Amino acid sequence: MTATKMKSAGTALALAALTLSAEPLAPFGPEPPVPAFSISYLDRSIDPAADFYSFADGQWVKDNPVPADKARWGSFVQLAERNSYLIHALLEEAAAGDYPKGTPRGEAGDFYASAMDTDRLEQLRFQPIAADLKRIDDVNSTDDLFHLLGALHDKGLVGMFRAEVSPDARRSSIYALELDQGGLSLPDRDYYLKEAFVKQRQAYREHVAKMFALLGETPEESAAHAGIVLDMETELAKASRTRVDLRDPNKNYNKFTKAELLGKNPAIDWQVYLAERHLEQVPYAVIGQPEFFEAVDKLVTARPLSDWRVYLRWQVLHASAPFLCRDAEEENFNFFGKVLSGQPEQEPRWKRAFRALDSGIGEPVGELYVEKYFPPEAKTRMQDLVENLKAVFRDHLEKVVWMTEATRAKALAKFTRFTQKIGCPDKFRDYSSVEIKRDDYLGNVRRAAAFEQHRQFARVGQPVDRTEWHMTPPTVNAYFNPLQNEIVFPAGILQPPFFDVTQDDAVNYGAIGVVIGHEITHGYDDEGRKYDAEGNLNEWWTTEDSKEFDARAQKVVDEYNAFEPLPGVHVNGKLTLGENLADLGGVSIAYDALERDLARDPSKRKDIDGFTPEQRFFLSFAQVWRTNIREAEARRLVTVDPHSPGRFRAEGPLVNYQQFFDAFHIKAGDPMWVAPELRAHIW
Repeated sequence: MTATKMKSAGTALALAALTLSAEPLAPFGPEPPVPAFSISYLDRSIDPAADFYSFADGQWVKDNPVPADKARWGSFVQLAERNSYLIHALLEEAAAGDYPKGTPRGEAGDFYASAMDTDRLEQLRFQPIAADLKRIDDVNSTDDLFHLLGALHDKGLVGMFRAEVSPDARRSSIYALELDQGGLSLPDRDYYLKEAFVKQRQAYREHVAKMFALLGETPEESAAHAGIVLDMETELAKASRTRVDLRDPNKNYNKFTKAELLGKNPAIDWQVYLAERHLEQVPYAVIGQPEFFEAVDKLVTARPLSDWRVYLRWQVLHASAPFLCRDAEEENFNFFGKVLSGQPEQEPRWKRAFRALDSGIGEPVGELYVEKYFPPEAKTRMQDLVENLKAVFRDHLEKVVWMTEATRAKALAKFTRFTQKIGCPDKFRDYSSVEIKRDDYLGNVRRAAAFEQHRQFARVGQPVDRTEWHMTPPTVNAYFNPLQNEIVFPAGILQPPFFDVTQDDAVNYGAIGVVIGHEITHGYDDEGRKYDAEGNLNEWWTTEDSKEFDARAQKVVDEYNAFEPLPGVHVNGKLTLGENLADLGGVSIAYDALERDLARDPSKRKDIDGFTPEQRFFLSFAQVWRTNIREAEARRLVTVDPHSPGRFRAEGPLVNYQQFFDAFHIKAGDPMWVAPELRAHIW
């Protein structure tokens, strides 16, 4: 569940027609079980007043170690696995059939076939990137460098900085060009700068050298080039803002006219770069972090072109490795999978292929998924739940005691404009212009990325498409988009354990109800509250209310700062604040919605499996966050992820909520108890 700036499965098929000699049709194992809520996950030897997470999830944690091809395991991953299994059948069928070019089945089948044809990938080795490497070798001037950088960005490759198109945060009805820090290959600036990641940096240097060696470089060349890459990325890391600083939308909005942009950093040839991106007439750009581009300007001047050629060779090689021959793919996994996440084995090839399709042409694949696995009645029921939760949140806005009437009126006006999307787009995107070949895996990836880049960049200055989705239908997630004041729930998450028509209301409100409340609350969290009813970045709160909100939010920061997922490693309460606030609001809203439902129909107020509806609500919520995770992945996520670890998402909101203590008879002196004066009360 995410606030994002666009704001974070059939088995019996006739498949003989498809022949991929090195990678036969992927076998179908047993269908993954539905990861539903279950009393069997409880560890009844644990007192819920002492350790509620272990009480609710302890037996599941014992019985479900992380699979060898995963870095973590929990309800989200379990459901994603089930969705992958279902889509696997659809992809095998599409690849085996003779479907017309430009149709969803034709596109998905040909793309999938190219990913599974490992014989072809072994024959090609590094030929798919030969033209890019040759063009890099031909860079002999700064003009050449920025022509090439624009061309690489235009194909979805990265390097030096990021350029993207998004609704203008201060005029959200039109699209604007945004320029942001980037150019790093490790997960975060901390990996380059902090003592805690010395071993990872050394392993990264060795990995880069191994990758260059695969291209044919001598040991001396590859070692020297790895040093250049690490040095240059370290300089970019030093100039990069922290993830906490990146959460401030005001600080990261800096508008420059084209003339100002051209004159600001003279070593960066913006004229050449913008021409390469077909943006010669762009009126302005929004620069997220001006000081980063000042550092890039100095780096362009200080570093010889030979270093930039090495850096860009690495960027191309690194981005392409998952779609090349086995040596490149395995070495890429050895570092980014094994070292950084502690994952012993790669996922089966068909799963990696699906992820590439979902990223490249996700809507055609999603169309096939929705057609078979998302019934219309699921959307109707979800719409009813959303309306129930919206009614409760409106009441909360009207009654919250700490907000002044001036701010409340604007908050309610914003809520009146609030909308939702459920399941999938009404009209799926047309990818028929993308050339998809059964013998060109990387080419398919690049052409799909180029299609998206061109689609986005052609929209600069144009009206925003409010029908657009920013997650594909099979995705097990949801998001709030502050620039459009909307919440979005892909079909993929509208299944057990989140949405289960076989379960009682208490279980559903504790799962999908909290998800809905979570996304609604994002509109009023520490970032979302800075956007007005039109989706524009605008200080519409009174100074008094802002101070009161910040004081209450600080209690949440303090609470989560104390959580310690690994010895000596604490949750970053400021980085995770938005998600923690949304969890807190989600529980409060969904619980009140359940109580209203029970009041309307008292016959539903009955114990099931020995638990009251209120107890089942909190158990369901905690089971959504059941998690096992590898240590390296836990360390990576606590550094980069704006979401808190599962255990703390399960318990953190509840200990601010008296109704939770009442439901499980938790009192002062019990380990779970938090004194009332320390609890956060916002929504």
